[in-house]
Amino acid sequence: MEYQELLDEIKNAMKAKDKNRLSILRMVHGELKNIEVNERREIETSDVDAMLKRTIKQTKETLDGSIKAGNDQERTDRLTEQVAILEGYLPKQLAGDELLALIDTVVAEIGATTKKDMGRVMGELTKRTGGNFDKAFAAQEVGKRLA
Repeated sequence: MEYQELLDEIKNAMKAKDKNRLSILRMVHGELKNIEVNERREIETSDVDAMLKRTIKQTKETLDGSIKAGNDQERTDRLTEQVAILEGYLPKQLAGDELLALIDTVVAEIGATTKKDMGRVMGELTKRTGGNFDKAFAAQEVGKRLA
């Protein structure tokens, strides 16, 4: 997601009076502003995507803690909705047959034959997809091919 798109989404959430969406988007925007100020650089698309992923992870951890603690259903529902909102802004993840085909291509191009080559294959997959793939599934499939 582009940084300007995030700003536009914040405006749209304000106009729609969508408090939950506005709250979570403002939190992401605030973290990005911290990066911009502290590192004195422009925010890039990769920064926005990384912040979205980090916020999703943190929100899921909070949700798990909330469920374990037996907190009220309203809070749990709000956190679940926030995760869904954030995931909607992430680029589509490569999965299934597309990912399998890419794994086969990368293994062949690199000439990977042993498990020692797994890191190189996973690194190349990350580079080609921008990290937008199911890493656990990919690692399992790469392991099968390099057995």
